[in-house]
Amino acid sequence: MRAIEATATIDESGQLTLDRSLDVTKPQRVRVIVLLSEDDDPDPDETPTETMIEGIHQGLREALAGQTIPLSKLWEGIDAE
Repeated sequence: MRAIEATATIDESGQLTLDRSLDVTKPQRVRVIVLLSEDDDPDPDETPTETMIEGIHQGLREALAGQTIPLSKLWEGIDAE
């Protein structure tokens, strides 16, 4: 058995619609596990879109202003074992 992770939407009538088609070539029965987030418990692995966009804009502003760090400097002080 193999697992495929995909996102989907549940409509008002409880029907599940996948956001993309699966790479499965033959018809077959499958088992489905649905993970629902609680209204007051957002997914800790999902960064809000607005936060991501602001981070990209900030990085672009810094790069255009020349506020960059050479890649070789990023590893200074890191002790790899």
